[in-house]
Formats: sequence, structure tokens, C-alpha cells
Amino acid sequence: MSIFGIVMFLLIAGMAFWLLLFLMAFVVPYWITLGAIEQMRPKKVFDDEEEAA
Repeated sequence: MSIFGIVMFLLIAGMAFWLLLFLMAFVVPYWITLGAIEQMRPKKVFDDEEEAA
């Protein structure tokens, strides 16, 4: 039964490691890139005022 606990621990630790690796390699840079593009895009302030009039 002790072997089962060790195997389960290693399995869960391995899944956590690969999940963190995926997040750091793909998700975080994607999120930062979308944020940077959103900040560089010009705001449409005047269009909102014309629609309200």
C-alpha cells in the first residue's frame, strides 16, 4: 500500500509540473501579448459621443 501512495504522489507531482510548464511556456506569454496589443490599440472616445447624440 505504501508503493501506491508513492506512485500517486509522483503522478500528481508530475501532472502539476507539466501544467506549470505549459502555463509558463504558452498561456502567460499569450496573455501578456494580448494585453500589450490592447494597450497599443487606439481608443474610440469620439465614436461613443457621436452615437449618444
